[in-house]
This record gives sequence, structure tokens and C-alpha cells, in this order.
Amino acid sequence: MVERLYLRDLVTFKEVEIGFEKGLVVFTGPSGAGKSVLISAILSNFGHTVPTAASLCEVLLQKPRGLESEAYALEDEVTVKTLKKEKLRYFIDGQNISKKTLHTLFAPYVKYLSVRDKSGFESEELITLIDAQLFANDKNFKKLHKEYTKRYRRFKEKAEELEKLKADEAKLAELIEFATYEIEKIEKIDPKVGEDESLLRIKQQLSRIDKIKDALGVASEIFSLEEKVEEVYRLIDKPSGLFGEAMNQLRADFEDAESLADELSEVDVEEVLDRLSDLTMLQNRYGSIEEAIAYKEAKKKELAGYEHIEQDKSMLESFLAMEFEELRILASKLSIARKSEAKKIEKTLAGYLESLRLPPLRFLFDAERLSTSGIDHIDVILGNSKADTLSGGEFNRVRLALMASTITAGTKEGVLILDEIDANVSGDESIAIAQMIAKLSSAYQIFAISHQPHLSAQADQHILVTKEGEQSSVEVLDETKRVQEIARIIAGERPTPQALEFAKKLRSA
Repeated sequence: MVERLYLRDLVTFKEVEIGFEKGLVVFTGPSGAGKSVLISAILSNFGHTVPTAASLCEVLLQKPRGLESEAYALEDEVTVKTLKKEKLRYFIDGQNISKKTLHTLFAPYVKYLSVRDKSGFESEELITLIDAQLFANDKNFKKLHKEYTKRYRRFKEKAEELEKLKADEAKLAELIEFATYEIEKIEKIDPKVGEDESLLRIKQQLSRIDKIKDALGVASEIFSLEEKVEEVYRLIDKPSGLFGEAMNQLRADFEDAESLADELSEVDVEEVLDRLSDLTMLQNRYGSIEEAIAYKEAKKKELAGYEHIEQDKSMLESFLAMEFEELRILASKLSIARKSEAKKIEKTLAGYLESLRLPPLRFLFDAERLSTSGIDHIDVILGNSKADTLSGGEFNRVRLALMASTITAGTKEGVLILDEIDANVSGDESIAIAQMIAKLSSAYQIFAISHQPHLSAQADQHILVTKEGEQSSVEVLDETKRVQEIARIIAGERPTPQALEFAKKLRSA
């Protein structure tokens, strides 16, 4: 519950500080005094968009059960503050928070009904309402719902995974084609590490083969002079061993050169050049022969991975087909339980609607494709009128009746904010609405603006908003002043004795 409101500089309010009680808190006062402005200040602190904001507004509330956040550390008493300078900033227990996050955080606990608001009968809202009743009364439904939600979430994840695979199918085919082409291109050349260096040497030798042969032909004449040289050594009486060794080495080298020339003469020059061209192409593309071979192996692994993707796609399709049928069965069970519970709510609701001078309400179920909540799409029809044809007053009386008929025992966590919900109704309707709101105040802390005496008389706390000149102020009324204010609502600014007596009667009822 909201325990305290403090604000400064809000339109005609200079400073306001109010401590709130449990149950029903009613704001009354002359038109234009600033009641809606105060309600807007409270709504703003829970992340609602409002036309104006205070320079400082602070709300202190008891932390509702279940209000948790991984991003924010929250105390047992939570302080929510808005601060307006150049722009409006939001804080929760001293920590910066965005308006959207703040609204999402408190959405389950703070509900707002206005005579101008016609939301709340969307299918998901109605499903949530019915499910809340089932959660409180049927453990099997809660277990079933939990299983469906968990499996549907996984189903959606796998469906999205499959859609991604399908969307990438054309791209995948291109990738497979490219990987195959790259592998085949390298395998066709079949490079060997060091092969390029060997071929370069052969190329160089081939380019000199004719010169080698010519040189060998001329240089070989040296052997015809070998004996003469040895004779010179004998004549000068010097050893010829070194000369003989040199000539033997020269003879061996010449024989090697001749053998090489014979071998090179059998080499296909064009084949060597073509092979070198292929290897050079690989080097230019991949950096080296070693890198080309490594790239080929990587592409082979990549290609195997693509083949696994094709298998994964097939497995996903099989899983989704089987899981879809299982989810349909679970969703049908959820739907059966909801339809049964809806009948119970209709029965309970009938009495509330009758007191509000409204015809019975029926829930209309249609089956649709699987969604987060199952296969149900729910509409309501009031008498013979669909929800979107109801007036704002009718709409909100139905919403009040629905809330009253589905109060969960022991629930006192929520805050319900009502902006002139009893405006433009007859006396009997006003009484019925007041009784309905009083019942709801057993489960909610309710803040209500009212111009009707019956709701004001039911309040646990009555706050008067007045305006003198350009300055608005608030006052928590004691019993005497409450009677006077209710009499003013009944008879105007100068209430008659009869109005005062009627106001006392309403308070004592």
C-alpha cells in the first residue's frame, strides 16, 4: 500500500504531504480544485504518462509481495521519486530507473480506471483474469499452465531457430557450393610442401641447359692436355698429386653435369611451367603452400558442418511437428478449464451486474493458433452488446464488477486508482458503485475521485481538495468535516439541514 505522498510545485499546489490509510481513500472538492492533478502525481510515480509533473514528487509504499528486480535493490519500504528540472527523471530507492521499466515493474500492482478509459477487455487481459482464479483454486491447472508455458517457450525458440535455417537456405547452398569449389580446386593441384622450391631450381637449370652443354663441349678439351701437364711436373721434379686429384674431381663434376643435362633433356618444360603457375596461384591466393593446405582442411570441416545443419533442420522439423501436437493437447486442456471457470465467474458476476443496473455478461471463446497463453481468444458480450460498443461508464462498471467477483482471498497488495468512476450515473447506480468499490477495498488500497455522496460516505479516509485564488491545498477530514463535505456534495456550497442529516445517515449506514 501507498503510505505517504510528498510533492512540491505541482500546478497550483506549492507543497503537499499526505499520509494514507488502508482501504478506500476518497478525494472530493469543488471542480477545478486539483483532485485529478494529485491523482496524476501518484500515477506519474508509477510510470504512467501524465500531462503535468511536480518539480519533486515522492511516494513511499510497502513493497508488494512478489515485487522483485534483478537490476534494483529494493527495501521493504520502497521510495519512488520523480524529479523535474530540464526533464523528468525517475528513481526507485535512490537508483535511477527509466519510466518504461518503472511502469513494467508496478503494472501488476497498480491499476488505473478512468471514466475515459476503455481498456481491459482485450483477450489477454481476460485470459489473465480467468487464469488468476484458476491458479488460486486449482493446483492441477497451475501445474498444467506451467508445463505448457515452459514447453511453448522452448517450441518458439526451436521454431525461430528453424526459420533462421530456412531463411539462410539459399545462402547455405551458396556456402556449400563455394566450400566444395575451393576444396576441389586445391585438391586438383594437390600441392606438396617444398615442391615449389624444387621446381624453381629445375626451371633455372632448364634455362641454362644449352649453355651448360656448350661449356662442357669446350671445357672437356682440358682432359686432352692432362698428360702434358703431368709430364711438366715430372720434368720440374715436383709432385703432381694435387693436380691429379683436381682433374679427377673435375672429371666427376663434368660427368654429373652431363648426367643432369641428359635428365633435363627428358623434362617437359611446359609441364614444369604449368605446375609452377598453379603453385604460384595458390601462393598468391593463400600466402603459401602450407596455408593453402590448411585452408583446404578448414573448408572440409566447414562443409561437414553444413551437412550437420541440414541434419539439424530435419531434426528440428520432426521435433516441432511432434511438439505442436503435444502443445495442442495441453492448450485444449487449458481451454476446457478456462471455459468451466468462466461459467462460474459469469454466475458470480450476474448479481454484481444486476445491482449496477447492467445485464448479464458472457465470455465468448474462439480457438486460434497456438500462442503464449494457449489456443483461446476471449471476448465478452454484455447483454446483446459487445465490449467496444459500451459507454465509458458502462465499461468501467463492468470492470469493477469483474474485479469484485474475482477477488482472491487474502490479497491486499494492489493499488487501484479510480478517476471519477461514478460520474454521470443515477442515484441507484451511484449506491451500487460505492458498494462495489467498498468491497474491492478489502483487497486493494483504492484512491478515488468522487462527486457522489455515497462513495465519499464509504471511505476509510476522506481528503478534501480546495483552491483559494491560485493556491490549492489538501486536508484530511475528521468526522465532523466529513459530514459537512458530504452535505456540500448533496446540496451545494450552502447545505441545508436536511442535507446534513442525510450526510450523517450515510456515514452511519
